[in-house]
Amino acid sequence: MKRSIIIAVSAVVVAALAGGSIWYFRKSQPAVAAAPVPAAVPVIAATVTGKDVPIYLRGIGTVVAYNTDIVRSQIQGQLVKITFTEGQTVKTGDLLAQIDPRPYQAQIEQLTANRDRDQAQLTNAEANLSRYNKLGDKGYATPQLVETQKAQVEQLLAAVKADQALIDQANVQLSYTRLTSAIPGITGVRQIDIGNIIHPTDPNGLVVVTQIEPISLLFTLPQSDLPAIQDQMAKGPMKVIAYSQDNKMKLDEGSLLLVNNEIAGTTGTIQLKAEFANHGHRLWPGQLVNARLLLETRKDAITVAGSAVQQGQTGTYVYVVKPDETAELRPVHVAQIGDGQALIDQGLKSGEVVVVDGQYRVKEGGRVQQLHGKAAREADVQSAVQDAIP
Repeated sequence: MKRSIIIAVSAVVVAALAGGSIWYFRKSQPAVAAAPVPAAVPVIAATVTGKDVPIYLRGIGTVVAYNTDIVRSQIQGQLVKITFTEGQTVKTGDLLAQIDPRPYQAQIEQLTANRDRDQAQLTNAEANLSRYNKLGDKGYATPQLVETQKAQVEQLLAAVKADQALIDQANVQLSYTRLTSAIPGITGVRQIDIGNIIHPTDPNGLVVVTQIEPISLLFTLPQSDLPAIQDQMAKGPMKVIAYSQDNKMKLDEGSLLLVNNEIAGTTGTIQLKAEFANHGHRLWPGQLVNARLLLETRKDAITVAGSAVQQGQTGTYVYVVKPDETAELRPVHVAQIGDGQALIDQGLKSGEVVVVDGQYRVKEGGRVQQLHGKAAREADVQSAVQDAIP
Protein backbone atom coordinates (compact mmCIF):
# COMPACT_ATOMS: atom_id res chain seq x y z
CA MET A 1 0.00 0.00 0.00
CA LYS A 2 2.74 2.41 0.96
CA ARG A 3 4.60 1.45 -2.17
CA SER A 4 1.60 2.37 -4.32
CA ILE A 5 1.30 5.75 -2.63
CA ILE A 6 5.00 6.47 -3.20
CA ILE A 7 4.69 5.61 -6.89
CA ALA A 8 1.65 7.83 -7.28
CA VAL A 9 3.32 10.77 -5.56
CA SER A 10 6.42 10.35 -7.71
CA ALA A 11 4.30 10.43 -10.88
CA VAL A 12 2.64 13.66 -9.77
CA VAL A 13 6.02 15.26 -9.04
CA VAL A 14 7.43 14.24 -12.43
CA ALA A 15 4.37 15.64 -14.22
CA ALA A 16 4.66 18.90 -12.33
CA LEU A 17 8.32 19.25 -13.19
CA ALA A 18 7.64 18.52 -16.88
CA GLY A 19 4.87 21.11 -17.01
CA GLY A 20 7.07 23.69 -15.36
CA SER A 21 9.87 23.04 -17.84
CA ILE A 22 7.52 23.48 -20.78
CA TRP A 23 6.15 26.70 -19.32
CA TYR A 24 9.64 28.05 -18.70
CA PHE A 25 10.81 27.16 -22.22
CA ARG A 26 7.84 28.89 -23.80
CA LYS A 27 8.29 31.89 -21.57
CA SER A 28 11.94 32.22 -22.53
CA GLN A 29 11.30 32.09 -26.34
CA PRO A 30 10.73 35.50 -28.05
CA ALA A 31 7.41 36.01 -29.80
CA VAL A 32 7.54 35.68 -33.62
CA ALA A 33 6.83 39.14 -35.12
CA ALA A 34 4.42 39.47 -38.01
CA ALA A 35 6.06 40.27 -41.39
CA PRO A 36 6.02 44.06 -41.92
CA VAL A 37 4.23 45.49 -44.95
CA PRO A 38 6.80 47.04 -47.38
CA ALA A 39 6.72 50.82 -47.32
CA ALA A 40 5.54 52.65 -50.41
CA VAL A 41 8.42 53.90 -52.58
CA PRO A 42 8.33 57.69 -53.07
CA VAL A 43 8.36 58.55 -56.77
CA ILE A 44 7.67 61.45 -59.08
CA ALA A 45 4.97 60.60 -61.60
CA ALA A 46 3.38 62.34 -64.55
CA THR A 47 0.31 61.81 -66.66
CA VAL A 48 0.74 60.68 -70.24
CA THR A 49 -0.57 63.29 -72.68
CA GLY A 50 -1.35 63.37 -76.37
CA LYS A 51 -0.16 66.33 -78.43
CA ASP A 52 1.20 67.25 -81.84
CA VAL A 53 4.82 66.10 -82.04
CA PRO A 54 7.27 67.07 -84.81
CA ILE A 55 9.34 64.19 -86.19
CA TYR A 56 12.91 65.23 -86.97
CA LEU A 57 15.78 63.61 -88.80
CA ARG A 58 18.95 64.67 -87.05
CA GLY A 59 22.42 65.13 -88.47
CA ILE A 60 25.63 67.07 -88.02
CA GLY A 61 26.48 69.76 -90.54
CA THR A 62 28.94 72.49 -91.45
CA VAL A 63 27.97 76.05 -92.25
CA VAL A 64 29.34 77.29 -95.59
CA ALA A 65 29.25 80.78 -97.07
CA TYR A 66 26.64 81.40 -99.72
CA ASN A 67 29.33 83.07 -101.84
CA THR A 68 33.04 83.73 -101.27
CA ASP A 69 35.04 86.26 -103.28
CA ILE A 70 38.84 86.59 -103.11
CA VAL A 71 39.35 90.17 -104.22
CA ARG A 72 42.33 90.04 -106.60
CA SER A 73 43.88 92.66 -108.81
CA GLN A 74 43.80 92.06 -112.55
CA ILE A 75 46.64 94.51 -113.13
CA GLN A 76 49.91 95.38 -111.45
CA GLY A 77 50.27 98.63 -109.60
CA GLN A 78 50.84 100.43 -106.34
CA LEU A 79 48.03 100.60 -103.76
CA VAL A 80 47.41 104.26 -103.03
CA LYS A 81 44.19 103.93 -101.06
CA ILE A 82 42.37 101.30 -98.95
CA THR A 83 38.78 102.22 -98.21
CA PHE A 84 37.56 99.33 -96.04
CA THR A 85 38.18 98.12 -92.50
CA GLU A 86 38.57 94.47 -91.60
CA GLY A 87 35.25 92.89 -90.65
CA GLN A 88 33.24 95.59 -92.40
CA THR A 89 29.93 94.81 -94.08
CA VAL A 90 30.07 95.81 -97.74
CA LYS A 91 27.64 95.86 -100.66
CA THR A 92 28.11 94.84 -104.26
CA GLY A 93 30.25 97.45 -106.06
CA ASP A 94 31.65 99.10 -102.92
CA LEU A 95 35.21 100.40 -103.42
CA LEU A 96 37.74 98.47 -101.35
CA ALA A 97 41.06 99.81 -102.64
CA GLN A 98 42.55 102.07 -105.32
CA ILE A 99 45.59 101.30 -107.47
CA ASP A 100 47.58 104.25 -108.80
CA PRO A 101 45.65 105.12 -112.02
CA ARG A 102 48.15 107.62 -113.54
CA PRO A 103 50.06 105.21 -115.80
CA TYR A 104 46.81 103.97 -117.31
CA GLN A 105 45.41 107.49 -117.70
CA ALA A 106 48.56 108.53 -119.55
CA GLN A 107 48.25 105.55 -121.84
CA ILE A 108 44.66 106.48 -122.64
CA GLU A 109 45.71 110.02 -123.49
CA GLN A 110 48.39 108.72 -125.85
CA LEU A 111 45.97 106.34 -127.56
CA THR A 112 43.39 109.07 -127.83
CA ALA A 113 45.94 111.31 -129.57
CA ASN A 114 46.75 108.54 -132.03
CA ARG A 115 43.09 108.09 -132.80
CA ASP A 116 42.57 111.82 -133.32
CA ARG A 117 45.57 111.91 -135.72
CA ASP A 118 44.24 109.01 -137.72
CA GLN A 119 40.79 110.54 -137.68
CA ALA A 120 42.17 113.78 -139.16
CA GLN A 121 43.98 111.86 -141.89
CA LEU A 122 40.78 109.96 -142.59
CA THR A 123 38.83 113.19 -142.96
CA ASN A 124 41.40 114.53 -145.41
CA ALA A 125 41.43 111.27 -147.40
CA GLU A 126 37.63 111.27 -147.63
CA ALA A 127 37.73 114.86 -148.95
CA ASN A 128 40.32 113.91 -151.57
CA LEU A 129 38.24 110.91 -152.59
CA SER A 130 35.23 113.16 -153.08
CA ARG A 131 37.22 115.47 -155.35
CA TYR A 132 38.70 112.58 -157.33
CA ASN A 133 35.23 111.16 -157.88
CA LYS A 134 34.10 114.48 -159.38
CA LEU A 135 37.19 114.73 -161.56
CA GLY A 136 36.74 111.14 -162.64
CA ASP A 137 33.19 111.83 -163.72
CA LYS A 138 34.52 114.61 -165.99
CA GLY A 139 37.38 112.50 -167.29
CA TYR A 140 40.13 114.43 -165.52
CA ALA A 141 41.11 111.60 -163.12
CA THR A 142 41.97 108.05 -164.02
CA PRO A 143 40.02 105.13 -162.43
CA GLN A 144 43.27 103.87 -160.93
CA LEU A 145 43.73 107.13 -158.97
CA VAL A 146 40.18 106.92 -157.66
CA GLU A 147 40.61 103.31 -156.52
CA THR A 148 43.89 104.15 -154.80
CA GLN A 149 42.21 106.94 -152.88
CA LYS A 150 39.37 104.62 -151.83
CA ALA A 151 41.90 102.14 -150.48
CA GLN A 152 43.57 104.88 -148.48
CA VAL A 153 40.25 105.92 -146.97
CA GLU A 154 39.46 102.36 -145.94
CA GLN A 155 42.93 101.93 -144.47
CA LEU A 156 42.58 105.06 -142.35
CA LEU A 157 39.06 104.06 -141.33
CA ALA A 158 40.43 100.71 -140.06
CA ALA A 159 43.21 102.55 -138.23
CA VAL A 160 40.67 104.75 -136.43
CA LYS A 161 38.70 101.66 -135.36
CA ALA A 162 41.87 100.01 -134.09
CA ASP A 163 42.76 103.14 -132.16
CA GLN A 164 39.31 103.18 -130.56
CA ALA A 165 39.62 99.53 -129.61
CA LEU A 166 42.94 100.25 -127.90
CA ILE A 167 41.33 103.14 -126.04
CA ASP A 168 38.48 100.89 -124.91
CA GLN A 169 40.97 98.29 -123.73
CA ALA A 170 42.94 100.94 -121.84
CA ASN A 171 39.72 102.15 -120.19
CA VAL A 172 39.09 98.59 -119.02
CA GLN A 173 42.61 98.48 -117.58
CA LEU A 174 41.94 101.81 -115.89
CA SER A 175 38.74 100.43 -114.33
CA TYR A 176 40.81 97.62 -112.83
CA THR A 177 42.59 100.21 -110.69
CA ARG A 178 39.40 100.29 -108.60
CA LEU A 179 39.15 97.09 -106.56
CA THR A 180 35.48 96.62 -105.69
CA SER A 181 33.42 93.92 -104.00
CA ALA A 182 31.66 91.59 -106.39
CA ILE A 183 29.21 90.36 -103.71
CA PRO A 184 27.56 91.68 -100.56
CA GLY A 185 29.19 90.33 -97.43
CA ILE A 186 31.77 90.80 -94.70
CA THR A 187 35.42 91.51 -95.30
CA GLY A 188 38.10 89.37 -93.70
CA VAL A 189 41.73 90.05 -92.82
CA ARG A 190 43.53 92.46 -95.18
CA GLN A 191 46.40 90.68 -96.95
CA ILE A 192 48.33 93.68 -98.29
CA ASP A 193 48.96 97.17 -96.96
CA ILE A 194 48.78 100.55 -98.62
CA GLY A 195 51.87 101.57 -100.59
CA ASN A 196 52.73 98.03 -101.68
CA ILE A 197 52.71 96.73 -105.23
CA ILE A 198 49.83 94.37 -105.89
CA HIS A 199 50.02 91.70 -108.60
CA PRO A 200 47.45 89.51 -110.33
CA THR A 201 49.48 86.48 -109.22
CA ASP A 202 49.29 87.27 -105.49
CA PRO A 203 47.84 84.03 -103.98
CA ASN A 204 45.80 85.69 -101.22
CA GLY A 205 44.66 88.74 -103.13
CA LEU A 206 43.68 91.87 -101.23
CA VAL A 207 40.97 90.46 -98.96
CA VAL A 208 38.29 87.76 -98.86
CA VAL A 209 34.65 88.88 -98.87
CA THR A 210 32.21 86.29 -97.53
CA GLN A 211 28.47 86.45 -98.08
CA ILE A 212 26.57 85.26 -94.99
CA GLU A 213 23.07 86.56 -95.80
CA PRO A 214 21.75 84.14 -96.87
CA ILE A 215 24.02 81.31 -95.77
CA SER A 216 24.12 77.57 -96.47
CA LEU A 217 24.39 74.44 -94.34
CA LEU A 218 25.71 71.09 -95.55
CA PHE A 219 24.72 68.09 -93.41
CA THR A 220 24.45 64.33 -93.82
CA LEU A 221 21.82 61.72 -92.99
CA PRO A 222 21.74 57.94 -93.38
CA GLN A 223 20.79 56.76 -96.85
CA SER A 224 17.87 54.86 -95.31
CA ASP A 225 16.16 58.23 -94.73
CA LEU A 226 16.27 59.16 -98.42
CA PRO A 227 12.88 57.68 -99.50
CA ALA A 228 11.04 59.49 -96.71
CA ILE A 229 12.79 62.76 -97.57
CA GLN A 230 11.94 62.43 -101.24
CA ASP A 231 8.28 61.77 -100.39
CA GLN A 232 8.09 64.90 -98.26
CA MET A 233 9.96 67.05 -100.79
CA ALA A 234 7.34 66.12 -103.37
CA LYS A 235 4.70 67.65 -101.08
CA GLY A 236 6.46 70.96 -100.59
CA PRO A 237 9.41 72.75 -98.94
CA MET A 238 10.92 71.07 -95.87
CA LYS A 239 12.00 73.05 -92.81
CA VAL A 240 15.51 72.71 -91.38
CA ILE A 241 16.45 73.97 -87.92
CA ALA A 242 20.04 74.61 -86.87
CA TYR A 243 21.05 74.14 -83.23
CA SER A 244 24.32 74.67 -81.40
CA GLN A 245 26.52 71.64 -80.80
CA ASP A 246 25.17 71.21 -77.26
CA ASN A 247 21.57 71.47 -78.57
CA LYS A 248 20.86 74.23 -76.06
CA MET A 249 20.52 77.13 -78.49
CA LYS A 250 18.35 77.39 -81.57
CA LEU A 251 20.38 79.30 -84.14
CA ASP A 252 18.08 79.76 -87.13
CA GLU A 253 15.37 78.21 -89.26
CA GLY A 254 15.74 77.59 -92.98
CA SER A 255 14.54 75.36 -95.78
CA LEU A 256 15.98 72.34 -97.53
CA LEU A 257 17.53 73.41 -100.81
CA LEU A 258 18.64 70.14 -102.37
CA VAL A 259 19.63 66.52 -101.86
CA ASN A 260 22.99 65.71 -103.38
CA ASN A 261 22.96 63.63 -106.56
CA GLU A 262 24.90 60.69 -105.12
CA ILE A 263 25.25 58.64 -101.95
CA ALA A 264 28.65 58.40 -100.29
CA GLY A 265 29.54 54.76 -100.75
CA THR A 266 32.14 54.71 -97.97
CA THR A 267 29.79 56.00 -95.27
CA GLY A 268 26.35 55.11 -96.63
CA THR A 269 25.14 58.68 -96.13
CA ILE A 270 23.46 61.28 -98.28
CA GLN A 271 24.48 64.94 -98.24
CA LEU A 272 21.83 67.67 -98.05
CA LYS A 273 22.03 71.44 -98.39
CA ALA A 274 19.82 73.93 -96.58
CA GLU A 275 19.55 77.69 -96.90
CA PHE A 276 19.06 80.14 -94.02
CA ALA A 277 18.27 83.87 -94.07
CA ASN A 278 20.74 84.34 -91.17
CA HIS A 279 19.65 87.89 -90.39
CA GLY A 280 20.98 87.51 -86.84
CA HIS A 281 24.39 86.27 -88.05
CA ARG A 282 24.23 83.31 -85.66
CA LEU A 283 25.47 81.00 -88.38
CA TRP A 284 29.09 81.53 -89.38
CA PRO A 285 31.10 79.89 -92.17
CA GLY A 286 32.96 76.82 -90.93
CA GLN A 287 30.74 76.42 -87.86
CA LEU A 288 29.69 72.90 -86.81
CA VAL A 289 26.00 72.69 -85.92
CA ASN A 290 23.31 70.11 -85.30
CA ALA A 291 20.72 70.04 -88.07
CA ARG A 292 17.12 68.91 -87.64
CA LEU A 293 15.12 68.19 -90.75
CA LEU A 294 11.37 68.30 -90.06
CA LEU A 295 9.94 65.17 -91.65
CA GLU A 296 6.35 65.35 -90.40
CA THR A 297 4.16 66.37 -87.46
CA ARG A 298 2.20 63.58 -85.76
CA LYS A 299 -1.18 64.58 -84.40
CA ASP A 300 -2.18 63.61 -80.81
CA ALA A 301 0.98 61.56 -80.31
CA ILE A 302 1.74 60.00 -76.91
CA THR A 303 4.67 61.62 -75.13
CA VAL A 304 6.31 61.17 -71.73
CA ALA A 305 9.35 62.63 -70.06
CA GLY A 306 12.50 61.04 -71.41
CA SER A 307 13.56 60.10 -67.87
CA ALA A 308 10.54 57.78 -67.59
CA VAL A 309 11.93 55.41 -70.22
CA GLN A 310 14.21 52.70 -68.86
CA GLN A 311 16.35 50.20 -70.71
CA GLY A 312 16.13 46.52 -69.79
CA GLN A 313 17.34 43.22 -71.14
CA THR A 314 14.23 42.83 -73.25
CA GLY A 315 14.05 46.45 -74.43
CA THR A 316 12.63 49.73 -73.21
CA TYR A 317 9.97 49.96 -70.54
CA VAL A 318 8.24 52.34 -68.13
CA TYR A 319 6.59 51.93 -64.75
CA VAL A 320 2.87 52.68 -64.89
CA VAL A 321 1.18 53.71 -61.65
CA LYS A 322 -2.09 51.78 -61.40
CA PRO A 323 -5.19 53.12 -59.61
CA ASP A 324 -4.34 51.06 -56.50
CA GLU A 325 -0.97 52.88 -56.23
CA THR A 326 1.06 49.88 -57.34
CA ALA A 327 3.64 49.84 -60.12
CA GLU A 328 3.30 47.90 -63.36
CA LEU A 329 6.30 47.32 -65.60
CA ARG A 330 5.09 48.15 -69.11
CA PRO A 331 7.20 47.47 -72.26
CA VAL A 332 7.02 50.39 -74.72
CA HIS A 333 8.37 51.28 -78.15
CA VAL A 334 10.09 54.67 -78.42
CA ALA A 335 9.86 56.40 -81.79
CA GLN A 336 12.22 59.24 -80.86
CA ILE A 337 13.62 61.14 -77.87
CA GLY A 338 14.30 64.84 -78.13
CA ASP A 339 14.18 67.95 -75.96
CA GLY A 340 13.59 65.80 -72.88
CA GLN A 341 10.47 64.14 -74.30
CA ALA A 342 10.03 60.59 -75.56
CA LEU A 343 7.54 59.81 -78.31
CA ILE A 344 5.82 56.49 -77.56
CA ASP A 345 4.05 54.79 -80.45
CA GLN A 346 3.31 51.49 -78.65
CA GLY A 347 2.58 50.52 -75.03
CA LEU A 348 0.88 53.57 -73.50
CA LYS A 349 -2.44 55.36 -73.67
CA SER A 350 -3.30 58.96 -73.00
CA GLY A 351 -4.25 59.58 -69.38
CA GLU A 352 -2.08 56.86 -67.83
CA VAL A 353 0.35 57.81 -65.06
CA VAL A 354 4.01 56.82 -65.36
CA VAL A 355 6.97 57.12 -62.99
CA VAL A 356 9.46 59.72 -64.21
CA ASP A 357 11.87 59.73 -61.27
CA GLY A 358 12.74 57.29 -58.49
CA GLN A 359 12.46 54.10 -60.56
CA TYR A 360 15.61 52.53 -59.13
CA ARG A 361 13.69 51.30 -56.01
CA VAL A 362 10.43 50.45 -57.76
CA LYS A 363 9.54 46.82 -58.35
CA GLU A 364 6.83 45.14 -60.38
CA GLY A 365 3.64 45.18 -58.29
CA GLY A 366 5.27 47.23 -55.53
CA ARG A 367 3.50 50.06 -53.77
CA VAL A 368 4.44 53.61 -54.73
CA GLN A 369 3.74 57.00 -53.24
CA GLN A 370 3.44 59.90 -55.64
CA LEU A 371 5.33 62.93 -54.41
CA HIS A 372 6.15 66.19 -56.06
CA GLY A 373 9.14 68.49 -56.28
CA LYS A 374 11.21 68.96 -53.12
CA ALA A 375 9.31 66.41 -51.05
CA ALA A 376 10.01 63.68 -53.61
CA ARG A 377 13.70 64.46 -53.70
CA GLU A 378 14.04 64.56 -49.92
CA ALA A 379 12.18 61.28 -49.49
CA ASP A 380 14.29 59.67 -52.19
CA VAL A 381 17.52 60.79 -50.52
CA GLN A 382 16.35 59.62 -47.11
CA SER A 383 15.41 56.20 -48.47
CA ALA A 384 18.79 55.88 -50.14
CA VAL A 385 20.55 56.69 -46.86
CA GLN A 386 18.48 54.11 -44.98
CA ASP A 387 19.24 51.49 -47.60
CA ALA A 388 22.96 52.16 -47.19
CA ILE A 389 22.84 51.51 -43.41
CA PRO A 390 23.82 47.84 -42.71
